[in-house]
Amino acid sequence: MKKVYNNKSSLIVYMVLRLFVISTGVRSIFRHDYESLFLCILTLGLLLLPSFLERKLKVDIPSTLEIVILCFIFAAEILGEIHNFYVTVPIWDTMLHTINGFNFAAIGFALVDLLNRSEQFSIKLSPLFLAIVAFCFSMTVGVCWEFIEFSADNIGSADMQKDFVVDHFQSVTLDETRQNIPIKMTDISDVIVVHSDGSQEALGVGGYLDIGIIDTMKDLFVNLVGAIVFSIIGFFYVKGRGKGKIASKFIPKVKTE
Repeated sequence: MKKVYNNKSSLIVYMVLRLFVISTGVRSIFRHDYESLFLCILTLGLLLLPSFLERKLKVDIPSTLEIVILCFIFAAEILGEIHNFYVTVPIWDTMLHTINGFNFAAIGFALVDLLNRSEQFSIKLSPLFLAIVAFCFSMTVGVCWEFIEFSADNIGSADMQKDFVVDHFQSVTLDETRQNIPIKMTDISDVIVVHSDGSQEALGVGGYLDIGIIDTMKDLFVNLVGAIVFSIIGFFYVKGRGKGKIASKFIPKVKTE
């Protein structure tokens, strides 16, 4: 098992999380919840991802980054999806997207930094440019993930883009003059759905049901925060090569052996 994760702390975290995932999977079998069982099997595979990439790419992933990635996978799939933390814990999704922005900025930074230090490339990038590339890489991953959520909701009838209840909105669609004037709707207390057969039902949500857009923008904003934070850390790490204690815990390095 030591071949999975060489670092002792990473190995302990992996074993503990693996035990929790297996127990959740066994419980899913008894409950005939095969969707949750599939997520457990997927999670077991994802927990091996850092170790797989480390061997395949011949890089040394810091134990701190490994542990953060392992906990992130567990928090997103097992706690978030199976145990409904996305619904019961309001800040859960926001927290994970912030961490995601931070982590992918670190990964993007490492990819470019490794090329920047390679003897095969004659172009040497400045610390500021490295930070900008890391930021752009993180935001690109964040945007692509929102595309996945949108596709899952519209093609797979999922609800990854969670809805928000608001008491007001404005829309030019309601402008009868067709002059692109936003018409405001305020003090909304409920939404009544009228079906094709004429029947009606009140949703009882306490306001207007926003479909996904607020969740998407919130996710991108917190991804932005995480990306900016690490980009700044990475900038000073390159500026004073090797002196950044925080950055060194998150930036993979090429194995010297």
